[in-house]
Amino acid sequence: MSENPLDLEEPTSVSPEAPKMKTTGLPEVEDTGPSPYPDIPASDASQFTATNEFEPLTPIQTYEMTQSLLEEAIPDRPLIAPLAPMAVLRAEYEEGSQVFVKQIDWLTAHGSAGIRRTRGDGDCFYRSLAFAYIERLLLAKDPPLAVTSAISVLEASQPLLEAAGFQRMVFEDFYDCFVSVINNILTPEGNGRLLTSASLLEAFNSPEVSNSIVVYLRLLTSAQIRADPDTYSAFLFHPEIGEPMEVRDFCETFVEAVGKEADHVQMTALSRVLKVNISVAYLDGHVRGEEGKVDFVEFNNVEDSVIDSVTLLYRPGHYDILDQRSEEPLDLEDQ
Repeated sequence: MSENPLDLEEPTSVSPEAPKMKTTGLPEVEDTGPSPYPDIPASDASQFTATNEFEPLTPIQTYEMTQSLLEEAIPDRPLIAPLAPMAVLRAEYEEGSQVFVKQIDWLTAHGSAGIRRTRGDGDCFYRSLAFAYIERLLLAKDPPLAVTSAISVLEASQPLLEAAGFQRMVFEDFYDCFVSVINNILTPEGNGRLLTSASLLEAFNSPEVSNSIVVYLRLLTSAQIRADPDTYSAFLFHPEIGEPMEVRDFCETFVEAVGKEADHVQMTALSRVLKVNISVAYLDGHVRGEEGKVDFVEFNNVEDSVIDSVTLLYRPGHYDILDQRSEEPLDLEDQ
């Protein structure tokens, strides 16, 4: 396992398993015949199978495959989907590179029974983290302690935002929305009901609620980077052309703007300011032994956390949530 990739003492510790992927200027691929992916145009799918089925795909092939699976096969995916068995994800790759299949099997064998999909809209990291974070609070061994600690951290984040130059009127509605969902774990809403896994999923599929929380986390990430430029400035590069960027330009363009994908800098900053531990599994199609071992990058910020670490699945250009459960708890099915 790799530790947090942003470390001032060892700046070269950025994980080599998570390269920045270019999202523009990808080469066009000619139609080469019948497609093994029935839901994806042959012109897109033909590039996904390596010359040898056990040969790793190139970075561009990997990125294109992930994006096509997200955008072409399931165009109407919800913002946050119910839990699904890992076998569903495995089936999407069975006709392509077998390296991915072996990595999915490895994850399954090591405790990841299910996946919760997030819409591939550029906000998937923030939305995945927010949902998984609140669900960890909901399922904590001591929910009152977990919620109280979380609210305390969020209350302390408001001065950070103001110090970064954000006016309270800009962020307070987003803040209130985030805190309200968390408080509902302990305090009933107007309908007298506490937060459940079902109502959390429902809330995150409401664009008003879900996007408000995403925006707040983006602003919070930006504020953390702006407040500590010495820590982050050496890692701020344009994700497409690789040129270094100033803190303000980077934050305005690639952090605060919705629809922009998160990389290690944003993940490190947000996990630190939220004081949450994150474990990211990299499903990248790289061969690491016959068993298909998957590398994890750890963002550890709390030694004795009152909640379990959030576990995310990274595929080039996209994040989902990994879970030890393969289906929703009964409270969702009973609705």
